[in-house]
Amino acid sequence: MQANLPHLQSIFTADCVIFGFEEGELKVLLIERNEYPFKGWWGLPGFFVEHNETIDDAVERILYEHTGLRDIYMEQLYTFGDLQRHPQGRVITVAYYAMLRLEGLTSLKPGTDYVRQAVWHPLNKLPDLAFDHHNIIEKSISKIRKKISYSPIAFELLPEKFTLTQLQQLYEAIWDKKLDKRNFRKKMLNYNILKELDEKQRGVAFRAAKFYRFDKRKYAKVFGNELNFS
Repeated sequence: MQANLPHLQSIFTADCVIFGFEEGELKVLLIERNEYPFKGWWGLPGFFVEHNETIDDAVERILYEHTGLRDIYMEQLYTFGDLQRHPQGRVITVAYYAMLRLEGLTSLKPGTDYVRQAVWHPLNKLPDLAFDHHNIIEKSISKIRKKISYSPIAFELLPEKFTLTQLQQLYEAIWDKKLDKRNFRKKMLNYNILKELDEKQRGVAFRAAKFYRFDKRKYAKVFGNELNFS
């Protein structure tokens, strides 16, 4: 016998945590809100999910409306449902995250009055954030720190051609600690997944460094092996 259930309606949102890397700093994409609650505050791109769309579709729509970015692959991170996370009542949010190369993505164009501006902020210099967005970002970076120890996801943040210094700066920014230069380079080169290019930096005051490229084919050959990037 089928029970007659009352009509249930959930109010929930989707939030986007987008990381980028530039000039030795790990950055996160924030918007300046133009509506209450938290009008004038910075926060993650996020909004309510419409009743006629999936969460994946909502995330894509919200990111585009708030920043002008589209066709970004994002992974679902976590569901946040603390009772006090929203001042207007019980609102659950599903957070997604992505790691992007910032080449060509520094110009952001919000397409909604809900957002005053969208800006890349250094992760270690974040302002006070709306709702529980600090917690969401912390959960995201914790996820990346775990994943980066066994996966080459860091290369998603680097330009196609990069120096070993840039690579080390990225790992240091993610782990928030200094790494021994000699040991780090030795370990990375021993993995044999970096292709040395016949090209060096130009127009620098110091000794020009060689450029490298992540070799996806070589990595695929050793994908079954355990690679400890930590």
